[in-house]
Amino acid sequence: MLDALRQARVIENDYVKRWKADGGVVVGYSCSFAPPEIFEAAGVLPFRIRALGNSRTELADSRLSRFNCSFCRACLQLGLEGAYDFLDGLVETNGCDQLRGMFENWQYAHPVAFFHYLKGPHIETPEALEYYTGELRACALTTAAHFGRELSEPALWDAIHRQERIRVLQRQLNGMRAKENPALTGAEMLGLILLGSAMLATEYERLLTQVIAESETRTVPGFKARLVLGGSATDETEFVELIEDVGGLVVADALCFGARAFLPELDRAEADPWRALADLYLRRSLCPRMFDGFARRLEFIERLVTETRAHGVILVHNKFCDIHGIDNTLLRKKLREVGTPVLTLEKEYGGLADFGRLRTRVQAFLEHIGGRA
Repeated sequence: MLDALRQARVIENDYVKRWKADGGVVVGYSCSFAPPEIFEAAGVLPFRIRALGNSRTELADSRLSRFNCSFCRACLQLGLEGAYDFLDGLVETNGCDQLRGMFENWQYAHPVAFFHYLKGPHIETPEALEYYTGELRACALTTAAHFGRELSEPALWDAIHRQERIRVLQRQLNGMRAKENPALTGAEMLGLILLGSAMLATEYERLLTQVIAESETRTVPGFKARLVLGGSATDETEFVELIEDVGGLVVADALCFGARAFLPELDRAEADPWRALADLYLRRSLCPRMFDGFARRLEFIERLVTETRAHGVILVHNKFCDIHGIDNTLLRKKLREVGTPVLTLEKEYGGLADFGRLRTRVQAFLEHIGGRA
């Protein structure tokens, strides 16, 4: 597992390098509303764009003001300075306006040969499902046509079922960190999820099977409290390590790069693969970009607290992330009303200099909930 976690902390990992060396095509995306299955079915490697704690934004700041999310600016910086030059294309989504600004400035200043805009609905209705189904089909077929690939329904079903097997393994591994004696840390779990969005699904499936076997006899010692971590785009394993270094073990999460991606299950009764995929990704979305989803997001976190016997919740958002900042405020209010201790943290993305302040606040929170642990 140690090698896998090292690979999760670099942009162009060894798996991507091998794929490119063999003539493979890589397309970058950022939002979970761009399902990896639609690229895999066309023989294209989907790569979820991340910044991995990058704190440099001087190039990005000249195009996307500092009043925008620091995660989006950090990703833009890496794109502009060439860290993502191995990508053969980009797929933009309307996850939020700041994410769109990141993609559009990237394509304007440092363009790639293939660029597609995939639009996801902000509500869950039958009409939205039909619209999103059409958007997924258009994105997949446009990608396949540009790169000269075939895309058949059997290939799409294969990709869908493979990702469902992966989600089953991820759920199994996720359960191992929620045991009475947890088998892995939150930072380790986050690293494994990050790696899965940057390598071939077939290789990732084998890796997860191996990690589960290795973790059967592992236990994490010395933690003071069991925590649920929720919030915005958090791909900084160092931030989760900060929480766990002072004694708080993240036994469950509701993160954009975390458990939101693998907990819902595929509707196996659906006969149309495009509609099955659209239903899964629209129905499963726990992102505050969904206008009518607050009650579901609250219920999800409350269920995590109960099922994992967590002693408290930490809700984090990057500065200027409006949708998560507002959502976290409402979640904190509702969770505290039912007696759940909650800490909300606003931070600069990649702000190692800010870690001292964050460490102090987490330590104080653990002291506050010490009697429950």
